[in-house]
Amino acid sequence: MDDFTTRTYGTSGLDNRPLFGETSARVGGDSNPDLLVLLKVTVISSFVFPSLPPQPLNIFFAVCILLACGSTIVLIFWYRQGDLEPKFRNLIYYMLVSIVLLCLCANLYFHDTNSLKSLE
Repeated sequence: MDDFTTRTYGTSGLDNRPLFGETSARVGGDSNPDLLVLLKVTVISSFVFPSLPPQPLNIFFAVCILLACGSTIVLIFWYRQGDLEPKFRNLIYYMLVSIVLLCLCANLYFHDTNSLKSLE
């Protein structure tokens, strides 16, 4: 396995910072365990809430979020392999923030927390 300090991440020496500040050259793993927990809670909630059997719209919402995660995982993998330029780092961060917001929105929808009910 090549040394972490010699990896250029496809930048030819311009910017060789790792994406999530990892200290090893290992691809995958626990880059952001909070995001993984949020994804697990969202997928489980789509099947369990508001009642069993699960509603098809909830399952569809969770599948759409997982598909967005799939493309982000591919970009992260390519970035760590050095196949993407550093300008894609901001795109990856943007996609991760979008996934977190989608998960929050989905969980609020699954648990039926409508803030407008309290105003009526």
